[in-house]
Amino acid sequence: MFASFVGSLDEKQYDVFPSSEILSQRLREALDGYNELNAVMDLVLFEDAMKHACKISRIVSADAGHALLVGVGGSGKQSLTRLASFICQYNTVTIMISASYGINDLKIDLQNYYTKAGVKDEGLCFLFTEGQITKEQFLVYINDLLSSGEIADLFDVDGVDTIVNNLTPAVKSEGLVPSKEVNWKFFIDRVRKNLHMSLCFSPVGDAFRNRARKFPALVNCTVIDWFHPWPYDALLSVADKFLADLEMKDEIRTSVVKFLPFSFDTV
Repeated sequence: MFASFVGSLDEKQYDVFPSSEILSQRLREALDGYNELNAVMDLVLFEDAMKHACKISRIVSADAGHALLVGVGGSGKQSLTRLASFICQYNTVTIMISASYGINDLKIDLQNYYTKAGVKDEGLCFLFTEGQITKEQFLVYINDLLSSGEIADLFDVDGVDTIVNNLTPAVKSEGLVPSKEVNWKFFIDRVRKNLHMSLCFSPVGDAFRNRARKFPALVNCTVIDWFHPWPYDALLSVADKFLADLEMKDEIRTSVVKFLPFSFDTV
C-alpha cells in the first residue's frame, strides 16, 4: 500500500509501506490522535479498512481531489473519511440537516467553507452523505463545486468584493498584480487546493444511478472507492475485538468468535 505518511504522520513522504504491521501501527497512531481531539471512534483496523483509509487519504490529498465512496450503510465510509482527513491534517466539516434546512442554509454553509479554504487557507474535507440530500437541488451546488470549484451566485456582490480585498496581500506575496479578476481566480484556485469532498453513497436502488446521470460531476470529477462486502477475516477480527473483554473460557470465546462471521453471512 502506498501513502504519504509512511515515515510519520507529520512528515509527508509518499512511499510504500514495507509491511501491513507498520501500516497498522501508523493508522493506530492516527486513530489515537483523532480520538484525543474528537468524539471517540472505536474502529477495528482490519486489512480492508486500512486499504480504504490509504485510498481516501491519497484521493483527498491531491489538489481538487474528491472521493466518491460507494457501499451499503454501515461499511465504514464516514469513519474512515474522518480518519483519512485527520491524517491529511484537514478539518472535517459536514452540514447539520434539520426539518427546516433548505437551499439558503446550504449556501451559508458553503460560503463558510469557501471562506475558510480560499481566504484563510485552511484544509477542509467536506463529508456529504446521501441522507443529507433532502432536496435534489442541493446537488446542483455540489456538481458545480466538484466540476470547477466556482458555484454560480454563491456570493453576492458585497461578498465578492470583501473576498477580493482580503486576498490582495496574499496575491501580492505571490508576485501577481492585484485586480478583481486576478484575486478571484486566486481565491478559486485556493478553494480547489484546500476544499475536498468525500461523498458517501449507497449503490442500493435507483437513486445513485439517477443522480449520476443528472449530475455527471458526481462521477466524472471524483475518484471512486468501492466498499465491497466485508471479507471473512474482517468479520472475525471485529468479533475478536468486541469479545476480548468478556469473561469466558478461551475455547468458548474462540468458538463464539468463529460463529459470529458465519451467522452474519447466513443472515
